[in-house]
Amino acid sequence: MNRTRDTAELGRFEFECGRSVPLDVAYETYGEYDGDNAVLVCHALTGSAHVTGPSRGETDGQAAAWWSDVVGPGKAIDTREYFVVCANVPGSCYGTTGPASIDPETGDPYGTDFPAVTVGDWTRAQARLLDHLGVGPLHAVVGGSVGGMNVLEWAKQYPERVDRVVPVATAARLDPQMLAIEAIARRAITTDENWQGGRYYGTDADGDPLPEPDEGLAVARQLGHVSYLSKESIDRKFGRRSAGREMLADAFAPDDPAGEFFPYREVESYLDYQAEKFVERFDANSYLYLTRAMDDYDLSSGYDSDTDALAGFSGEALVVSFTGDWHFTVEQADRLAAAFEAADVDTANHVVESDHGHDAFLVEPEEVGPPIRDFLAAGVEGRAVSDADEREFAPVHASLFGK
Repeated sequence: MNRTRDTAELGRFEFECGRSVPLDVAYETYGEYDGDNAVLVCHALTGSAHVTGPSRGETDGQAAAWWSDVVGPGKAIDTREYFVVCANVPGSCYGTTGPASIDPETGDPYGTDFPAVTVGDWTRAQARLLDHLGVGPLHAVVGGSVGGMNVLEWAKQYPERVDRVVPVATAARLDPQMLAIEAIARRAITTDENWQGGRYYGTDADGDPLPEPDEGLAVARQLGHVSYLSKESIDRKFGRRSAGREMLADAFAPDDPAGEFFPYREVESYLDYQAEKFVERFDANSYLYLTRAMDDYDLSSGYDSDTDALAGFSGEALVVSFTGDWHFTVEQADRLAAAFEAADVDTANHVVESDHGHDAFLVEPEEVGPPIRDFLAAGVEGRAVSDADEREFAPVHASLFGK
């Protein structure tokens, strides 16, 4: 598989907030471009451009590829057939310009002087990157979670540039419960004494690295993980089991005055482990910026309704949701699919029976891959279902083939 990994210098980029900075975008491409086979894959909140392929090492951003079971040679998004592009979004910390990047006007990291970022900004930056790469119309845009919002924005902003869209485990906007959780997560960061208004980069007077707001970022990530799992998956993985006192000694957790009496449970140990790994690889300011972008997103912004926002799109849509997902629910996906249909877009609404929660789009490739593969190959009603397909996929694939 032909793979390119690079950073594009795109010049000054004006954000929706009205401010502009020189923008570099980290990206990866896979496969060969033939002028008609480009697929843009949009990553989720803390993802990177490294969507598939071998681990790159802990010193290089997000080491592990995040969707190798779906993207790659012989996979659902087959890099032998499609030219796949994945770009890290503005505001992140995996190679694209963001708060931790150096402001050329001051020589210091931007910190919270970085412009406010929106999902619309991500989309326009991707469009500029594709222009830079010489990529024309897109066969498809695919993405999950807030990456699915990014997909929706492509149908809204650039309907003439894309033939198919696949928003996975997403919605036209966050519901109030998720807005509340994200607000608490950000508050955990901004109340960490080491956040210092976002000015925690560099060294102190003695030349030692400034302490980073790791505890606040850890709590923020733990809140996120809780929202990514379902009740069923948490119960199956951990139950109420104790992790043991020796695990607590190494935990990424504050001291608990009653900890010697009450058990330290496996679910706590899992959250502490995830938090510890996350603060090693992600920037707290980026987390603030990206969650704000997700919270702010509203497909209908600037229009009378979601349907009006999608009215210019004349391609096809595959909406994928998961029954155990309470971050972005099946009901929200149903409303999104209805908006596409009301805009006269050929639409498949594909619901996967799953108890994995929001993480299902990452951890159940056997359920996510086949409908995406078939949709990219043939569209909403482009092929008949074989007998084997009927037996294996009929419970969840019926809507994909107009049944």
